[in-house]
Amino acid sequence: MIPWLEPGDPFPPVERALASPNGLLAATATVTEARLLDAYRRGIFPWYSEGEPVLWWSPDPRMVLFTDELRISRSLRKRARAVARDTALQVAVDRDFVGTMHACARPRRDQDGTWITEDMVASYSGLHRRGLAHSVELWSNGDCVGGLYGVALGRMFYGESMFSRQADASKIALVALVALLRREGGPVIDCQQKTSHLASLGAREISRAEFCALVARAVEAPSMDWPRYVGRPINDLLLTE
Repeated sequence: MIPWLEPGDPFPPVERALASPNGLLAATATVTEARLLDAYRRGIFPWYSEGEPVLWWSPDPRMVLFTDELRISRSLRKRARAVARDTALQVAVDRDFVGTMHACARPRRDQDGTWITEDMVASYSGLHRRGLAHSVELWSNGDCVGGLYGVALGRMFYGESMFSRQADASKIALVALVALLRREGGPVIDCQQKTSHLASLGAREISRAEFCALVARAVEAPSMDWPRYVGRPINDLLLTE
């Protein structure tokens, strides 16, 4: 059994999360900005299906991508450099955060629904307005063809979801994000759970204890300078990878 949390109730220690399903920790009726911020600071994230209670997770082990371990294939590197020099393509930060969330929410071929509900969009958009959630997008002739979004606290970035409408578009956004984080001293992207796609890009699993210790240090560091990158193309970052 997991605890049902009322508004104001604290999360239980992450060590109390279930082993099966791995990391399930607690449930709530709603998701709020305050609850999200408290969760991320503790190494916890929400994941649930529409119509279900909000389920909160802290799996062990945890999938992360250290920014100095990004693995770029020769073909992806070639593509990134081509994007960097193509005036019809622009990599942007926070040009359309809500649109990026909605694009990520569209069901994949192997999915019946989405966990990115309208309540989630509203809560993360609130964090975005406070400068605590960001998107990185790839634009082609004025259309967003791929991107990702996540939460940024201190020097920590928590990746949430990504989408592509064009080959390699989300990978290009990820390469740009990693370059931005390296420049700003961000050591890691939380990837939450293991996938072969993320592993192919250099992500790996670490223990929950190691992850939570990393989070505790990173969230207390000075915030990254996100406004520096908003409002201008950041294609040049692709040339640093």
